[in-house]
Amino acid sequence: MKKLLACLLVAALAVALAGCGAPGKPKPVDTVRISYVKLPLNVPSIVEKKLGLFEKEFARDNIKVVFPEILEGPKMTEALAAGSLDFCNALGGTSAILAAANGVDLKIVGIYSRAPKAFVVIAKDPQIKTVADLRGKKIAGPKGTILHQLLLAALAKNSLTAADTDFVNMGIPQATAALFAGSVDAALVAGPAVPKALENGARIIATGEGLLDATIVIAAAGAFVKAHPDLVTRYLSVHNEALRYMREHPDEVYRLAAEETGISIDDVKKMYGWYDFSPAVTAADLADLEKTQDFLVQNGLLTKKIDLKPLIVDMTK
Repeated sequence: MKKLLACLLVAALAVALAGCGAPGKPKPVDTVRISYVKLPLNVPSIVEKKLGLFEKEFARDNIKVVFPEILEGPKMTEALAAGSLDFCNALGGTSAILAAANGVDLKIVGIYSRAPKAFVVIAKDPQIKTVADLRGKKIAGPKGTILHQLLLAALAKNSLTAADTDFVNMGIPQATAALFAGSVDAALVAGPAVPKALENGARIIATGEGLLDATIVIAAAGAFVKAHPDLVTRYLSVHNEALRYMREHPDEVYRLAAEETGISIDDVKKMYGWYDFSPAVTAADLADLEKTQDFLVQNGLLTKKIDLKPLIVDMTK
């Protein structure tokens, strides 16, 4: 009887191990899924994709790399939560904070970019010279974004509030079209839409400089970071390789970016200088993310603040 019980115990243990896998050993990865967003001017992503850098790195272990083109931050974090995305290669700070506050298991493993000059408030009416002139004016732009945050920060700096203006929620292309159609007085614009609007007679009345850093992060699924820190390190190594290529081959990079985005090389060169792609997370980055969280709470987009420090797993150093 004792032998029979012992055999049954061993058999049960074998079945359990077969169903759950060896304890402490994560399931092997056969595919790495990395979001691909090329606009407004995500040069590192363009270089990584066009040169096949991730494919070259992970092919050494027969790991396939796919690049879902998920253009909206909330949809990116939904895919992360659903397990259909491993890395968000360019995720807005607003989207990262909102997702984490709503229970999405994500970690910020580095900074993708900071570009305060790339986010602007523009106007066409010659009577609107500064943000102070926006009192009682209609302003169009995407709600709950870095651009919206910029507007409110610029208004506050000029002793105005959102209640002093008429804000209309719409995307960047629609806001720009509305401005030139004369149906709004100012528009919130970023990326390639900025030089195009200026060429058509619009003027910049505010940028993010001195107001916010427009921090875009590199995020990964928390479970993935925990189970595969080696793959996260290799991912960041490839990202750094792309940054080195950008420094060493600027003309080639301008050409690649222009071809991929449809932006003229002259505009690419102009916009390129607006971006800081340094990946290490700094104290200033954390402060800017805290400022972003305050913006979300103050505007009813987030009901309760969360501790942002546990979200950051800086593996860039």
